[in-house]
Amino acid sequence: MWKGPAGRIIPLMDTAAPTRYWHLREDGRVQCDLCPRQCSLREGQRGLCFGRARRGDAIVLTTYGRSSGFAVDPIEKKPLFHFHPGSGVLSFGTAGCNLACRFCQNWDMSKATNDDILAAEASPEAIAARAVRLGCRSVAFTYNDPVAFHEYAVDTARACRARGIATVAVTAGYVNPEPRAEFYAVMDAANIDLKSFDDGFYRRYCGGRLAPVLETLEYVARHTATWLEVTTLLIPGLNDSPAEINALSAWVAEHLGPDTPLHFSAFHPAYRMTDRPPTPPSTLAEARRLARRAGLRFVYTGNVVDPEGQSTRCPACGALLVGRDWYRLTAWGLTSEGRCAACGAPCPGIFAAAAGLPPPDRPATR
Repeated sequence: MWKGPAGRIIPLMDTAAPTRYWHLREDGRVQCDLCPRQCSLREGQRGLCFGRARRGDAIVLTTYGRSSGFAVDPIEKKPLFHFHPGSGVLSFGTAGCNLACRFCQNWDMSKATNDDILAAEASPEAIAARAVRLGCRSVAFTYNDPVAFHEYAVDTARACRARGIATVAVTAGYVNPEPRAEFYAVMDAANIDLKSFDDGFYRRYCGGRLAPVLETLEYVARHTATWLEVTTLLIPGLNDSPAEINALSAWVAEHLGPDTPLHFSAFHPAYRMTDRPPTPPSTLAEARRLARRAGLRFVYTGNVVDPEGQSTRCPACGALLVGRDWYRLTAWGLTSEGRCAACGAPCPGIFAAAAGLPPPDRPATR
């Protein structure tokens, strides 16, 4: 049994695993060096992420090998639109998060503070085997941020790679440079949340800072083979102004590249932000228009009914490459080489045909 920061007794699971990113401070506290938060813990305390705790003079991961649940999802739900469209992904998470977003849409898992939510036991090898058995092309670390269960995610990614299964990280990108390099070395794709382009927003509503997220985005785009897509949840009155959307879009185009898919997703009142209305579809449509005007070629809307805003078109000729309605594919206009069937222009991304596998069974549409 371990005493939490507020004096509450919290059981520390027997499955706790050792971690590497920490150091012992002169004042006797152990500092976690996994993320910019740098929690400094006394005996019995957990970090804000919940999953990492001090045991003796070390930091351990208390959620290793335990999941809050599994589901087979369409890859489009992550959202990833240029990574094996139409394929199934085995999704799972643990509990806890190293940010404190007041608007969290998965708060029941990311903000869990009870080990009882970790009902499913699964080793990295068992997860990889399950993905193979279920016919999934990839495994996604999602529901809560995989940075919080770094060692478990890395070991699972390696086990998946050994079986020919890809891995996907759905994350806020709030991680320090050394663990970041280890993490993305084994990730095939990532969707990173860029929650706002304003540092004040991050500090006020997420308990974090903007700069480390931008650093992660640039690192992944420039120094890894990880396929990258970006999501911004637009919250009415907080991060949806034209000025901020213009600045965010221009930064993505310049620093990540104009072919980086950007998803604008609709907010729904949740967790500690129930005083804001849902995002109007018109706001998403305008954000998409502004981002495209800023030079981004693949901009999408999410959490709303918008088949056009969720479909992929060839930037060269405008032909429909992948039609979507929510998470369902409705049309397929790519050749087996991942090129536009109408004009032959390449579509950036990782597609089934490019990996030597047949594309989703969808009709070609021009």
